[in-house]
Amino acid sequence: MDMTAPPVDVGATAKTLASPVASHNEWDPLEEIIVGTLDGATIPSSHPVVACNIPPWAARLQGLAAGARFPRALIGPAQEELDGFVALLESLGVTVRRPEAVVHRKRFATPDWSSRGFCSSCPRDSLLVIGDEIIETPMAWPCRYFETHSYRSVLKDYFRRGARWTAAPRPQLTDELFDPEYRIPEPGEPMRYILTEFEPVFDAADFVRAGRDLFVLRSNVTNALGIEWLRRHLGPDYRIHEVRSRCRTPMHIDTTLLPLAPGKVLVSPEYVDVDHLPEALRSWDVLTAPEPDPIKGPLLSVTSMCGKWLSMNVLAIGEGRVIADRHHTGMLRALERWGFEPVPCDLLHYAPFGGSFHCATLDIRRRGTLESYCD
Repeated sequence: MDMTAPPVDVGATAKTLASPVASHNEWDPLEEIIVGTLDGATIPSSHPVVACNIPPWAARLQGLAAGARFPRALIGPAQEELDGFVALLESLGVTVRRPEAVVHRKRFATPDWSSRGFCSSCPRDSLLVIGDEIIETPMAWPCRYFETHSYRSVLKDYFRRGARWTAAPRPQLTDELFDPEYRIPEPGEPMRYILTEFEPVFDAADFVRAGRDLFVLRSNVTNALGIEWLRRHLGPDYRIHEVRSRCRTPMHIDTTLLPLAPGKVLVSPEYVDVDHLPEALRSWDVLTAPEPDPIKGPLLSVTSMCGKWLSMNVLAIGEGRVIADRHHTGMLRALERWGFEPVPCDLLHYAPFGGSFHCATLDIRRRGTLESYCD
């Protein structure tokens, strides 16, 4: 029994509690958010599903250093920028919650395999908020199997206060889930993925929300069964539309397509063919992301692990304001042209830990109601 919080009247129902969780899209005014942490960050254990989404040189280094702490040279600058980002959110009146520190170097096991952990830097990957519900996702990386444990105190608090808390079926992650013959497809070849359809798996970061419509990227961490599981779980009140990506190693939709406002969607010109967007987006204004500003110096190599289109991994905070990286001046200017108010911030050094502003956060409460924007 958790003795750190007062008991809850088991006779109370969600109908009598005002849920602290309420977020229906990517743009309504932001009131509360979870921001990841770098505490305990560990280089992930070697596995084909990890290696297939990073450059070959990085995969070799990762295999050699698996289970070690990230170097101070990477942690230090990223932590400084993360602290500045949190301070910015709080200065804008946003309530910020943080996960607990976890020793990710500790080895864990199932009956079929063992691994060490990774980090708690990106709550957007392991948790999906749909209205007043938080869903723990069945992630495909073995090193992330218990990642949501660092958020458990926050999740229990939200649940006690009225939120719905769901966990998708825990995957086995046995060899049957991974194609042993997988190789990255060459340009012009049919798309292929390292995942089979052995069981449902998906990362929350392969979904973005626009009210009753969700857009999903099938990827090397999200399979068709995972998409179907969420479709059935959400039921007829929601529609899920698959986005076709031209990326040869797809993973996470928020560097491919990201709704920023009703009727406005940001896309990568390299990954998205605007003539083949889902029908639900045909009436929307398509905002083509500008070419990312070049990154000079030793940081160039580590940011490449997330792809150059991390420049479009922005966070809309409501009323037309969008937090974007200060380095990417082309994106800042483009946001102004499109009628947004860019809010510059630094988070460039966060890339080795999984992303930027959208990846590093999970919006818990936005001021707004469930609407249809694609009718």
